[in-house]
Order: sequence, then structure tokens, then C-alpha cells
Amino acid sequence: MNTPQPPSWATRLFRSYCNDHLSDAVLGDLTELYERRVSLLGKTRADLLFVWNVLQFVQPFALRKKKSSPQNHYAMFRNYFKIAFRSMSRQKMYTGIKIGGFAIGLATCMIIALYIRHELSYDKYYANGSRTYRLYNHYEGPDGGKWTSFPAPLIGILRNEFPEIEKAGRLIPYKWFNAGSNLMRPEDQTENTYEEGFAYADPEILDILEIPMLYGNRGHALDKPNTIVFSRKMAEKYFPGQDPVGKTIVFNDDTKRPYMIGGVMENFPPTSHLQYEFLITLTGEEFWKDEQGSWCCWNYNPYLRLRADADPVAFEQKLQSIIKNHYGPFLKEGGSASLEDVLKHHKIRTQAIGDIYLDSDGIGDIIPHGDKQYILLFGGIAGFILLLACVNFINLSTAKSANRAKEVGLRKVVGSVRGNLVRQFLTESVLYSLISFFLAVVLVWVALPFFSVFAGKTLTMPWTAWWMFPILIAAALGIGVLAGLYPSFYLSAFKPIDVLKGAVARGSKNSTLRSAMVVFQFTTSIVLIIGTFVIYRQMNFILHTKIGFDKDQVIMIQGANTLGDHREAFKEELLRQSAIASVTSSNYLPVSETNRDQNGFFKEGRSKQDRSIGAQRWNVETDYIKTLGMKIVEGRDFIPRLASDSSSIIVNQAMVKAMGLKPPVVGQRIENWRVYTIIGVVEDFHFETMKEKISPLTMVVGNGGSIVAVKVKPGDMKQTIASIQSTWNKIMPNQPFRYTFMDESYARMYQDVERTGNLFAGFSMLAILVACLGLFALSSFMAEQRKKEVSIRLVLGATVGNIFRLLTRSFVVMVLVSFAIASPLGWYMMTRWLEGYSYKTEITWDVFLIAGSAAVVIALLTVSYQAVKVALGNPATNLRSE
Repeated sequence: MNTPQPPSWATRLFRSYCNDHLSDAVLGDLTELYERRVSLLGKTRADLLFVWNVLQFVQPFALRKKKSSPQNHYAMFRNYFKIAFRSMSRQKMYTGIKIGGFAIGLATCMIIALYIRHELSYDKYYANGSRTYRLYNHYEGPDGGKWTSFPAPLIGILRNEFPEIEKAGRLIPYKWFNAGSNLMRPEDQTENTYEEGFAYADPEILDILEIPMLYGNRGHALDKPNTIVFSRKMAEKYFPGQDPVGKTIVFNDDTKRPYMIGGVMENFPPTSHLQYEFLITLTGEEFWKDEQGSWCCWNYNPYLRLRADADPVAFEQKLQSIIKNHYGPFLKEGGSASLEDVLKHHKIRTQAIGDIYLDSDGIGDIIPHGDKQYILLFGGIAGFILLLACVNFINLSTAKSANRAKEVGLRKVVGSVRGNLVRQFLTESVLYSLISFFLAVVLVWVALPFFSVFAGKTLTMPWTAWWMFPILIAAALGIGVLAGLYPSFYLSAFKPIDVLKGAVARGSKNSTLRSAMVVFQFTTSIVLIIGTFVIYRQMNFILHTKIGFDKDQVIMIQGANTLGDHREAFKEELLRQSAIASVTSSNYLPVSETNRDQNGFFKEGRSKQDRSIGAQRWNVETDYIKTLGMKIVEGRDFIPRLASDSSSIIVNQAMVKAMGLKPPVVGQRIENWRVYTIIGVVEDFHFETMKEKISPLTMVVGNGGSIVAVKVKPGDMKQTIASIQSTWNKIMPNQPFRYTFMDESYARMYQDVERTGNLFAGFSMLAILVACLGLFALSSFMAEQRKKEVSIRLVLGATVGNIFRLLTRSFVVMVLVSFAIASPLGWYMMTRWLEGYSYKTEITWDVFLIAGSAAVVIALLTVSYQAVKVALGNPATNLRSE
């Protein structure tokens, strides 16, 4: 009968820590005790008690004593570093590839880390950020939405009925009246300058946003009517070296209403979701009669700061009383049929200011936002590139194992233990990592300005941050240890007898692990190539698909609101020029940075029965549709000087569908404060990005606008622009001529997609470069290992082609395996990315074919040099050296 034995792992654990002079005696006692317990309590309980006794014996008196001294440690590490430097100098090419690949991978990760840090730092600098919020509406349900604008009276309700609020103020960022952009000049000058970055603000906004003031008092800078606050940048531009408080400026040549400068604020930080150069006061402002007391129009974005003891959750719940007590009665008074629906579904929400930049998905505002998906995506890419660099290191270290086998065997023969060898190889790994980190920091310092332009961000090296160098050193040590762990244990495990038999060298020629790592590297690279192709294809789809209007050959002249009574004369002058096909003007154009105007529409006489249909309401001139090449699919266009068209309306197909209008649509009447007769239906056109579906839109006849759109005939564009400028200067000699092309403005709506594509392409190239460096070194090693075999084959008559196929076949197979793994991964990732677009390209088979072919070609080009070099070598010389 077999004697029961305690758990072997517990016994090994005991011997690993227990002092030698106690070990045998104590273990003997524990074993005797264990045997008695087995007979009394059973094996399971005896095992548990044995383990418990082993753990109990971990006491200071029982621990194995170390016999080393600081002097010994110093000598040991000095020896490790000496061996490491000798190893590096003996294998310069491998050393260069190891360090170069590591440095490139690390530099890429650092740049991505700086980019992600910048994105995550938006609006995190407020001292009271945890108590600062903006409000937004959330209309729940399938037809609902989220938006940030509120009626003017809301601010009074917030201040009077909510004691939890410490301060509350409003912003108007939309491009109407003097918000958005203006022609501006100091009152004592005559030349106007076009400026952007205007917003209306309540005086409290300066306090809520904690904006430092250079001149003026923050509490009073905007508390008088017709006052304005300049940014530091604009103050230095218009009043260099002066305190401009009290000076006056004029907008758009309107000398009847000058604005006084109430203060100069510090520039908004680049990591603020708000970027304004001028804040115009809302004090005493009423844009039309009774506007400040009416719930009809939603144009104000409220920001507020809660008191320190306020409960944000309870406050948000309390906000719902506004809908019930104030907005509801307004709807009831107007006889709205949707009152109950509104009370049930309309909620007012709070959003912390630090969440606005990255967590505003689905909230309609006009503020540029970041994308969390991109942060996760780029973070993933950084992780993969770092893995690629580590894989290179591991792959090359194990591939060169045969060269270190004799060294390991000899050290073991003369008494070196495995722990010493592990420490030695880890020291080498850390040394590689430290050198690579140093080079990576230099690379980042050089490349960061170019990357900032590439990414459209202002990224800088945080040299003065206290955490920078400690983190770099810790990361260098940590990554060095991680990358060196496997090679260290692998190399230190060689047995002297195997080394003498040559078994190590033979085994190193064909490593499944190395093949797996190459497959991993190329799988990552192919996924990135697929991503790059799909993003560029989506960008091409956006820019070249049919969008419902003709954006080409259209010049947009800005600042036309200053033309005043000269507007018609300017248009007539332009139309006399043979190169110009058509001219119109409006504030509403189907490109970004122009006006939008959301309204509620009803079928005539149904405002008290039906829920309103939200639609854009654009004021356009009668030649608008003709100039922009839109297509009328039913009815007719506006007719100039036809009096009845002042109450006519043209709708798009989405509006027809949303309102449920049955054919014939022309002649039916809809209302929005007044009744309009539909005279035409225009084909749907994209006036927002293709991430959104085309929404309902209407057009009514209106005069003027700040933008004149000029449709130009094909020909000499330079001459045409010079002619237009000459006409402008003749009519408006003191106004700058400023223009853009509509197709360029349209492309700017998708700058984020273009930048993402560029970043993807850049990261893909870096990933491929890192992978190719490893592949080059590996192919070089493999060619060296098979030199004898190749020489014999050449002597027996093999051709250069035969040898080339022999040496490259395994790499091509690995790339094909990578392609098989990467294709479904790439398809899944990019399908998810395209789900963010309502209108998108298709991922077709040729994307995968191109990506796979590119990977094979890159791999062949990388390994070809070594294969051809060996194939063309002298067999006699090679065999003699063997």
C-alpha cells in the first residue's frame, strides 16, 4: 500500500524559503504529522492542514539568509553590463534593428499617448469643474432628440426658483445677428477686418467659465448694454501694448450702434470646448419685440454652477418642474395638441462641463467634439505597435539563441546558476530598453510639430511636468523586463549537454513561437492597412457621391451683409460678366459654418390636433435653387418679383415624408406662425454631414444674407476672381474682399474623417516598418543558418530561383496565414466604424485583396535581399567557412 504524500508544490514552496539547517528536520516533523492526520481526518483535510502549516512557518527566523553584499551586487551588475555591451558590439546589425525597432515603436506609442492625453484633458482645468454644468433637452422616444438651446426666460427661472444654483448664464453661439463672424474696426478707423469667434454671453458666463481677465473687472465687464470683451490675442492685434477698456468698435459699418470694450480676457485654453475671441453682452439685449419673455424661440445655451452643498441628481430631477410649470402652460395657452406628450417625454438634463467634449454623442450643438471611439482605437493601435516592438525583441533574442548557447553552457559548467543567467539577460533587455527610450524621446521631440499639424491639434512635450521623467524611467524598466522575460528564461534553460550535442542550434532553426509572432505582427499590419483603405474609400464616397446640389465652381463671398443697399447693384454687376452663370445670397447654405433654423410645422389648421414636425426654415432668394443646381422634382421654383411667392414655400422630399403629405403635394398648405402654400418639392440634398440622415427642410423667400454665392462658368478661375474682386472694391472700397470655394467648405465638414485616415495611414506605415525590421533581421538569421544547405543545393545544380523560393516560402506562408486572420478582424472593425454614418461606402472584396497583396509584396521585398545574397554567394566559400 502506497504511503500518502503531502502536496508536492507545498513541499517545494517550503524548501524554497526555509533555511537549510531547519529544512530537513521541520519537513520530517510535518510529514509525520501529515501521516497521522490522514489516518484520523482523511487526505483532503490533511492536505489543507499541511499547506496551512507550511504558510505558518514563513517566519523571519526560518527564512534563508542571503550571503551577498553591496560590493558583490555592484561587481555583479558591472559584469552584466560589460557582457551586454560586448554582445551588442559583436552583433551590430541585430543590435541596431533591436534598438531601432524598439525606439520607433516606443516613439509612436508616446505620440499617441500625448494625443490621447490632449483629448482627455478638455475642460479639466476648472477649479469648480465638478460643480459646473450645461443644460440640454432630451425628448425621449423614437422621434426624440437632444439639443442644447432653451428659450430666453429660462435663465430667470433658474436664478429665482433654484437656490441650489450659485451662478447661471447664457451663451448664444449661433450665427445670427452679430454672433459668429463680423467685419469689425475700431471706431476711429475706416478699414474693416473680417473676424470670427463672436458669441453673445451673459455677464455671469465670465465667472462660471473662470476666465482670467487681463484688463477690466470680470464681474462687471459685460454688465452694461453694448459692451464687449476681447481675448488677449485680439486685444494685442487691435490695441497692441494698450489697455483698450473704454474704447469703442463698430461692427459691419453700423456706426449707429458702437460697442464699448468692457474688458480683455485671457485666451481660451486649446483644451476648452469653447473657443471665442469676442464675448458680446446680452445685458439689455432684445433681438425682437418681447423676445426675452417668450417661450417661442430656443436660442440660448445655459451654463451654471451649483452650490457646493447641492445634490446634482436631485437638482436634475427638480428641473423637470420647468416643463410642467412654465413650458406646459405656454403650450396650453397656444392650444397645442402635443401638451401631454411633451410633459411625458420632454426632460431637462445636466451635463458636467468636463464631459461636453467627449460625451456629447447625439446632443445637437455646434461645438467641435472629440470622439471616444478614436481614443479607444488609437489606444489600441499604440498597444499593438508596442507589442510589435516587443515581439521583435523577443523574436530576435530567441532566434539568436544558438549564438548564446555556448556561452550559457560554459557558464553553467563553471558553476553559474540559472538565477544569475536570468538576471544577466534581463539586464541586457533593460539596457536595450533604456537606450531605445532615449532615442524614442528624441524622435518624439523632432516629430511632434509635424504630427500636430497632421492631427490638427496643439501637442507639446510636457518637459516640465513632474511625472514625465519618472514615468519614462519606470516604463523603460518595466517594458525592458517584460520584453526580456521570455528570452531570459528561454536562454537560461539551455542544458550544457544539449549545447555540446548541437541540439540547441538545430532547434533554433524552426521555432513555432517565432512563426506565431511573425503572424501576429503581420496580422496587425494587415488590419491597419484594411482600416486605411476603408477610411479613404469612405472619404472618397463622401466627396464624390451625388449630394443633391452642385458644389463645384461656386465662390462664396463672405461679409455681404455690409453691402446694404448696394446688394442688388453688386449682383447685377456680377451678372453682366460673361464668366458668371448665376448669383444669389443667403445666410443658409448646405455647408458648415452657415446658419441653421429649426422650426415646428403643422398642416394648415392642425396645430391644435397634431404634434409639430421639426424642420429647417431657410430664407433664400429666388435664384438660390438655380445657383446651387438643386433639382425640383414637383412643382416650380420661386419666380422673381411674383408677389404671391412671399407666402409660398418649397419643401424637400424628407419634409413631404415627415408630414405625410399625399400627392399632389403642390398646392397643399402648411403653417409655421403663418400659413404657406407649397409650390414645389426639391430633391433631398445633404446639408449636414453624412453621419446624419437628410432631415426635413423648407425654403421661403427672403432678402439678403451675409454670403453671396456666385456660380462660375468653366474657364479661367483666376481671372474671374480678379474680376469679382474688382467689382467688390468698386462698390465697397473700405471692405476687405474675402471668399472661399464651396467645394472646399464642403470638404472641411469632413476634416475629422480625413485626419483619421491620415493618422491611420501613418500608424499603419510605422507598424509595417517595425514588423519589417523584425522580418529583415529574422530572414537574415534564417539565411545564415541555412547557408550550408543552400551551398550544397547550388553545387548540385539548384538555380537562384530555386534558392529564392526555398528561403522565402515560409515567410509568404506566414503572411498568408496573417491575411486569413486579419481579414475578418478588419471587416468587423471597419463595419462597426461605418455604422456611424447614415450614408456610407461598402466594404468590398478588393479591399482585402489589395491589403493582402500589399503585405505579401512588402514581406517579399523585406526578405529578398538576404535570399538573393545567399543564393548568389560562392558555395565553396560558404562550405569552407562551415
